[in-house]
Amino acid sequence: MRLLRQFAVLLGAFTLCGGAFADFEEDYEKKQWQELEVQLPAAPRQETLQPFYVSAATDNQFLIDMATLTVGEDGVIRYVLLVLTPGGGRNVTFEGMRCESRERRIYASGRRDGTWSKSRINEWSRIQDVYANRHHAALFLEYFCPNGVIVRDVAEAKDALKRGGHPDNKH
Repeated sequence: MRLLRQFAVLLGAFTLCGGAFADFEEDYEKKQWQELEVQLPAAPRQETLQPFYVSAATDNQFLIDMATLTVGEDGVIRYVLLVLTPGGGRNVTFEGMRCESRERRIYASGRRDGTWSKSRINEWSRIQDVYANRHHAALFLEYFCPNGVIVRDVAEAKDALKRGGHPDNKH
């Protein structure tokens, strides 16, 4: 009889835990990721540009406008990226990066007059570490998402760019 009562108590406790687990699942599903509203930044200025290393396989120069660098409460690092080619080509984009999902997004492209053109492709895409156009993978792996985890704040991201890589990546 005593064993039966203990079993009933354990069964009741187990049922309560199961209910708590179900509540957790419901809360988790309700709290799906939500991106913050994005404001387009000012055009990049020469004095706030910070170059970063991508690889020896490219002659392009890659720069982040440090004045536009943010780490949002939604877990998105936003920045203006400037790519300069040896032939004089110039590509300016306002982008976001999610360390949690290893994705990136282009919000807008910069025009020569300093204005923005909103991106026609309004979706997140997977960051891949490929030979050509490796700059997003470099930002993810070596600067903004050391070991796949987002930097704590803007100061940490800026420090990683100035050092030439995040200190947590140095073994």
